[in-house]
Amino acid sequence: DIDAEIILMCQRLWDDLGLVGVRLELNSLGQAAERHAHRQALVAYFENHKDQLDEDSQRRLHTNPLRILDTKNPALKTLVEDAPKLIDYLGAESLAHFEAVQSLLKANNVPFKINHRLVRGLDYYNLTVFEWVTDQLGAQGTIAGGGRYDPLIEQIGGKSAPACGWAMGMERVLELMKEQQVLPEVEATCDVYVLHQGGETLTTAMVSAERLRSVGIDVVLHCAPDGQAASFKSQMKKADNSGAALALIIGPDELAQNVVQLKNLRAQAPQEAIAIDQLVDVVIERLVSLDE
Repeated sequence: DIDAEIILMCQRLWDDLGLVGVRLELNSLGQAAERHAHRQALVAYFENHKDQLDEDSQRRLHTNPLRILDTKNPALKTLVEDAPKLIDYLGAESLAHFEAVQSLLKANNVPFKINHRLVRGLDYYNLTVFEWVTDQLGAQGTIAGGGRYDPLIEQIGGKSAPACGWAMGMERVLELMKEQQVLPEVEATCDVYVLHQGGETLTTAMVSAERLRSVGIDVVLHCAPDGQAASFKSQMKKADNSGAALALIIGPDELAQNVVQLKNLRAQAPQEAIAIDQLVDVVIERLVSLDE
């Protein structure tokens, strides 16, 4: 079953990344008719306790009561736990599908927890929904989630087609890897770092960078966050930190003389002025000599 397959894909990713303590939470949203019956029961239940709902939940009561189950308000915890559960409204076919997914996960030794409050944030899900959660990131503990969304294609005007998938919060995964100290240290490396002073020097710098890239040379072009070029001293620090072998310097003086300054960042050597039309050949020559 593809539902279990994409969950196994996530588990393999966490294993490959060296992450531990990421738990799988699972639920089934059944089909539209089952959700409709459950929705009616939910509305009736929450209407009887409307005075206990916060403003956000009262707003959702008649638009999307399922989302009340996903509230982060701790004051509503007991009320939500006692609410009608969707699992009690699922028919035999939906229950069999959910059991099959669980059986496949158990067969592959993937532990999980059934979370009847798990509904996901989008309305096009059906049947299986899941989230991967950690306790190490505070309130932002969900690092991935997904499930089935068979109605989606038809809802956006296409032909009915089964679908499933999942999404991951890259920043949260990276933060968790840092927290668990499994984020590998990757040495910053590039061949050439290009420095400039903005304006026409930026134009020449960008053209030069593209010429070098076109022959397979790895180039980083300095980009100022505020649009204003920093001093060459400041840019040179970034060039050193980039791991570049060579720095290409283009200022107003170089522009006037139709040259660039080439500086070796890995060896003590004099800075040299290179004619722009000879740039590619000279850079290749210098890089080859550094590798010898």
